[in-house]
Amino acid sequence: MNRRKLLSFFGLAALLGSTGTAWAMLSRSRNPYYQGPATAHFDGLSFSDGRPVTKGLLDVWRWQTSKREREAFPVRYPAPPQDKPPARVEGVRIVHLGHASFLYQVAGLNLLIDPVYAQRASPFSFAGPKRVNEPGVAFDDLPKIDIVLITHNHYDHLDLATLARIHARDMPRMIMPLGNDTIVKARIPDALTQAHDWGDRVALSDKISATLVPTYHWSARGALDRRMALWCSFVIETGGTKVFHIGDTGYHDGSLYEQLGREHGPFDLAVLPIGAYEPRWFMSDNHMNPEEAVKVMTSLRARQAIGHHWGTFQLTDEGIERPPEALKAALAQAGLPEERFRPMRPGLSWTA
Repeated sequence: MNRRKLLSFFGLAALLGSTGTAWAMLSRSRNPYYQGPATAHFDGLSFSDGRPVTKGLLDVWRWQTSKREREAFPVRYPAPPQDKPPARVEGVRIVHLGHASFLYQVAGLNLLIDPVYAQRASPFSFAGPKRVNEPGVAFDDLPKIDIVLITHNHYDHLDLATLARIHARDMPRMIMPLGNDTIVKARIPDALTQAHDWGDRVALSDKISATLVPTYHWSARGALDRRMALWCSFVIETGGTKVFHIGDTGYHDGSLYEQLGREHGPFDLAVLPIGAYEPRWFMSDNHMNPEEAVKVMTSLRARQAIGHHWGTFQLTDEGIERPPEALKAALAQAGLPEERFRPMRPGLSWTA
């Protein structure tokens, strides 16, 4: 394995949050991001969603070096025309920026969720998954951003260079799960960060709230910080509209989303990941596939869903068109119309 491939491998390991057992043991003495009292999901050192850690760096190595069926992305995968959002929206307008990044325009407020404008979803600028289409809204066409929401710290969701650009231009509030504020402030010392725990309901304005809720995932920026910052999904409420937004999650038995549907639903919209799911032996713990995403939509009692986390960066083995194809088949198998759950491409929008 040459140097470039080796760096790409370690970048992928960090991106996917995978560390080896020995390395994890080295990090057991200190959490660099968060110090706080023990809770049901924080043992004083690392966070947990109740599942054991089942994959590590050796599993990443096994996946990357074994003979496998991998359908490579094209160099370019043209997206629809870039959106030109208005300055403000009084209702709800959601634009897909690509991969897991979104612009929410809600009740006069402009929100970004997991904004990534980098050319690579990687800790390296010269190696790792490369963007195959432009963001759905050009950076200079973004309206003034009031608030940034971050779901977790993997490189395809937390892009410090993008946050620095947004901060320099607009100085928005940045709301994220516990520990992620330390990561952001190391790059942007005067960032207006707010870190919250699962269950916290945060007022974004007098008309809008965001509640942090659990999801089946993990966190890491490198080899020694696995699960040392929290991860979350968001329940966003305004007036008569309620949206459930997941950045990344596994499915497991689906009971978490049955519970969240009972506690917070029904929803007008669920924004759900549908890509980065092959091979299943490696990815199923933390990335659901389209069939599972349809089950999550129905568990949440969502009137409609839109699918993201596909078609921009190749993180896993499935081809670029496989997620929307699998989603179409899953909807047909469930007896649901295709318009109930749309796979989003950069530049497409949803309005309420």
